[in-house]
Amino acid sequence: MLRFEDPAKLKTKKIVFEDVYVGRDSGTLEQLKELSSKRRVIEESINESSFITDAIAREISGGLTSPCEQDLQKLEQYLPLLENLVVHFDLVSNNRQMIVWTTELKIRWTSALSASSFFNLLGPKYFQIDSLRFELCMTLFLYGAILRERALEVLPADLVQSATLFRKAAGVYQYLAHDVIPSLHPASTAERPPESTSAVSSVMSLICLAEAQAVTIRKAEEKGNTGGLLAKLHYGVTQFLDEATGVLYSTTGECKDISSRFLDFISSCKALHELRSQKYLADSLKIAGHVGVAVGVLHHALVNAKKKMPGEESWRVVFRKEIDDAADMLRKYEHENEFVWREKIPTMDELPLLEGKKIVNFIPYHPQRWERALVFNI
Repeated sequence: MLRFEDPAKLKTKKIVFEDVYVGRDSGTLEQLKELSSKRRVIEESINESSFITDAIAREISGGLTSPCEQDLQKLEQYLPLLENLVVHFDLVSNNRQMIVWTTELKIRWTSALSASSFFNLLGPKYFQIDSLRFELCMTLFLYGAILRERALEVLPADLVQSATLFRKAAGVYQYLAHDVIPSLHPASTAERPPESTSAVSSVMSLICLAEAQAVTIRKAEEKGNTGGLLAKLHYGVTQFLDEATGVLYSTTGECKDISSRFLDFISSCKALHELRSQKYLADSLKIAGHVGVAVGVLHHALVNAKKKMPGEESWRVVFRKEIDDAADMLRKYEHENEFVWREKIPTMDELPLLEGKKIVNFIPYHPQRWERALVFNI
């Protein structure tokens, strides 16, 4: 699988809730302090400003050794408190004082998927939107990204857990696209990072589903499934990514500032799994006795794949290996056809079309909320 870790590379500026919101009672003050405390450990982790040792981090997290798992735990402790604050804010959202206070919070996040973020000579570009839902949006985006990183981390040791984590990440992005971001729009008149758009969250959900299916295919390969089925499953990955591309290009107004590396990742994954689909299709055709057609499929696959070589070197390594394997198959099939079968090689228009099969779906994200009363002095 091609690795693309950029979505998790977010940074944020410090927020101290109790310095801005004024609670009417000690209980509200304590909850605001807890919110700030839970957020601070996330800030320190993603900003790489924490000075605690690995041993202390393990002890604090209850023995978790993976930084991804530690970050997921931090986010899962912060999100229910944040959800509760958002609900209570909404109850008094028309109050002028609450609006002023939220402005004073200065909620600022960088973007990992914005083209402009990579060409800022003054350091990372921070986007500020004065809305608690912007904070919820970016925190959930980060949560989905780290779930995805954890899914990659457990490969190839636990294919089932990896696929499940990808599906959970897809569910987080689905929830973000349909339930959180639409309500951010009225408050969002400022410049927005791609992560705060429904289109990019929908694309991330589809990417996670494609990756979940790619992991599931590994399981199917271990079980010795037929080439015909594996061809359809690999093309199903391509179809997920085709859909993602369609979302991006149908919402150009929402996604004008997208990094070229993000786009290259999607197109490279599409091309990689299309090539794998064609290899398995050729294998199934040869087994069925259609060697000439198999040769035609592989020849067309190689011509197409060589035109889509990715720019990222680590991705090119994976691509080259896949192309070399397909080229070896083609040489063997051509040799066998020339000396044994002598079948006609069909033209490109006569080749069978690839068929896709999608077998994964997202696991719905159900937000947790710690229902605690918050009373503000307004």
